[in-house]
Amino acid sequence: MEREAQFIGQSLAFLDSVERASRAAALNRPVLVIGERGTGKELVAERLHRLSSRWDGPLVVMNCAALPETLIEAELFGHEAGAFTGATKARAGRFEEADGGTLFLDELATLSTGAQERLLRAVEYGEVTRIGASRPVRVDVRIVAATNEHLPALVDQGRFRADLLDRLSFEVITLPPLRVREGDVPVLADHFGRRMAAELGWPYWPGFGTAAAAELARHDWPGNVRELRNVVERAVYRWEDPERPIDAIEFDPFDSPWRPAAARPVAPPHSDDGEAPARPAVQAAAPSATPPVGCDDFRAAVLLYEKALLEDALKRCRFNQRATAAALKLSYDQLRHALRRHDLLDRQG
Repeated sequence: MEREAQFIGQSLAFLDSVERASRAAALNRPVLVIGERGTGKELVAERLHRLSSRWDGPLVVMNCAALPETLIEAELFGHEAGAFTGATKARAGRFEEADGGTLFLDELATLSTGAQERLLRAVEYGEVTRIGASRPVRVDVRIVAATNEHLPALVDQGRFRADLLDRLSFEVITLPPLRVREGDVPVLADHFGRRMAAELGWPYWPGFGTAAAAELARHDWPGNVRELRNVVERAVYRWEDPERPIDAIEFDPFDSPWRPAAARPVAPPHSDDGEAPARPAVQAAAPSATPPVGCDDFRAAVLLYEKALLEDALKRCRFNQRATAAALKLSYDQLRHALRRHDLLDRQG
């Protein structure tokens, strides 16, 4: 529980990838880590380093997409003073910093052609030449690289060097996305939930309610473990009663009926045949300008009016909650929160 990031999971697909990384760690060979965003590529790189004979050496991380193309080569290989405008003093590159250890190159597919050529020489001969220098420097570095791209396809398109791919792909570890890791979502959700509850000072972890657990299991998780962590931690900190299981989940924090109008999709004014587009089958009625009750109690009047709108929309949508949410321009989660507030959640007509 002390570490911010850990390997957590029990599915066979996940355990197979971890086992492959563990076996490859002992060999002083390059490794490619492939996976969607949020699948834990940097964790695999750290595992490869910590389980290798280089564990007491440096682990240097470089995100190849974080720097402009003009600075990547200087960052990787270093430069001498005066090598280019702004280079007032000599600087060692990431290869020299990682000497005796591991260099993790994230977002490998974004490297320029020139950087790929210099990287190939560094991997092939164990030498790097600083920009502006005439003599190479010997380095002892193990390369671990990661990407979410299919590199053989980039080779076919001429965007990645085939000889560099051959040199780096001694072992390729492909991490499974969370949506195929059977049984891992509840395990991870419980882990992140416990951590957040402890951070908030809750006396104990109440867990997730049945509805919330079902929503977590149904979600597709395009952002994988990173997305799951955000969703779980947000749900815990927004929950106001730590004595009861958490039963409210919001997957998209940007989804709001008050988001800027420019963010909402705008329907075209006319279809191809010149006719006005068909209106949705169900639309929410515009609120009446006349208050439904007297305004001697503003809060009660607002709540009563909100409940009346919800009941009316439910009836018109035949008590289909997803259709009701769309009609009211709410997310499914927002509608369920509102229904729960007015004791309408189990209303069936």
